[in-house]
Amino acid sequence: MRTRLVMAGAFIGALAVLSGSVLFSWPVSVNGSADTAADEAAKAFDSPSGTCLDWPHDAPQNMRRVPCEQPHTFEVASNVEIGGDYSPSSPPPPEKDWQQIVTDRCTKVGEDYLGRPLDPFGKYTVGALKPTADQWRDGDRKLRCGLQRVSPSGKRLLTTTGAAAKQDQSNVHEPGTCFALVKGEVGDPVDCGGVHAYEVVGIVDLSKTFDPKTYPPEATQLNKLVDLCPPVAKKYTGGADLKKLQLSLYPDTLKKESWQAGSYRVNCKVGAREKNGALRPVRGSVKAEPAPPSSAPAKPGG
Repeated sequence: MRTRLVMAGAFIGALAVLSGSVLFSWPVSVNGSADTAADEAAKAFDSPSGTCLDWPHDAPQNMRRVPCEQPHTFEVASNVEIGGDYSPSSPPPPEKDWQQIVTDRCTKVGEDYLGRPLDPFGKYTVGALKPTADQWRDGDRKLRCGLQRVSPSGKRLLTTTGAAAKQDQSNVHEPGTCFALVKGEVGDPVDCGGVHAYEVVGIVDLSKTFDPKTYPPEATQLNKLVDLCPPVAKKYTGGADLKKLQLSLYPDTLKKESWQAGSYRVNCKVGAREKNGALRPVRGSVKAEPAPPSSAPAKPGG
């Protein structure tokens, strides 16, 4: 089973699925209309295929529908009925079982929605919103399957922009994204001004160098990225001497499964390692500061 999908399932049990349990738990006003935020969240929870949803990381109860062209946390693929697996009187599955249920029932749904295989190492993973205990008792057996992006730690969701079916699945990040260093491991995105492990300085599209129909082994990718990443880094840093800063370039590479799924782009990152290979904490960005506006009077044209 795909590691990232399983990891995503675990995370869904921790937050995205639980967000459904947080919703609909608020009282309804006397006239029968819900609070504006609660009503918006309720509509979002039961959204049709192709709807994009967003919510604050620390307030999933504020779920709302947003255009997919805007940053969003979740994209609905389809609602899947799982009632046939349970009798009408069955209690909801234990929380520990939802991970496997989501993986089993939503993976194909996600791929069908994309119209192509899901890159097991790409930016998208399958997830779901499940019915609350009250909804389950009332006969709701729908699993709201969708696509999302899980952070490196697997503890939170990252926003994406644009409909998933129109996106490259490459697991790349915008230049200027820094990743935390947590107990020697790469963590979630953090402010580059603080301590971090890596800073993304650019993105390289390997399909412009290799034939998309033929997978280049990772060693072959690395040999080429040694030439492709430095110009990208130079542009980002303004020509900073990385060696003098005791920093190095670390390009990502692509697995065969990713290449076959149409993922061709990789990150070029700047970071540092100790002689034993352990990650060394880096503080501050290497991005070139923009030049201050000139105070000299403009020369007349012509």
